[in-house]
Amino acid sequence: MRRRHLLRFSMALWGAAALAASLHAQPAASVWDGVYTEAQATRGAALYDKECGQCHGPAGAGGSMAPALVGPAFAANYDGQTVGDLFDRNRTTMPPGKEGQLGGQENADITAYMLKVNEFPAGEIELPSQGMALKGIQYLAFKP
Repeated sequence: MRRRHLLRFSMALWGAAALAASLHAQPAASVWDGVYTEAQATRGAALYDKECGQCHGPAGAGGSMAPALVGPAFAANYDGQTVGDLFDRNRTTMPPGKEGQLGGQENADITAYMLKVNEFPAGEIELPSQGMALKGIQYLAFKP
């Protein structure tokens, strides 16, 4: 009887480990999956112009005070990271002198606009406004 319980426990443990491994192996969402909406990017564009454009230039092209937010250098900097990493950087370091003062939704909208100007496709669901939720979205510079 004891052996039977041990065998059942071992099989259940093995099954749980196999399930966990298969869930872990599933690919994460990426910026190519339409993770923001056009409406959100439009809101983000207005916020970007107000809060970011003075330094980073129009449409993220770069300015005299800050680097471009589009192009190969920017893509290389974030390739393989997550949208959560980009969101967190915006949230904690931007805009200079007002770091951390923009709300989560404002930062998500600006991040959505950044995805748009980097030519990632829009989708049907808005980008979440919580950094942890964005950690599951990979920033892949090139379409897989």
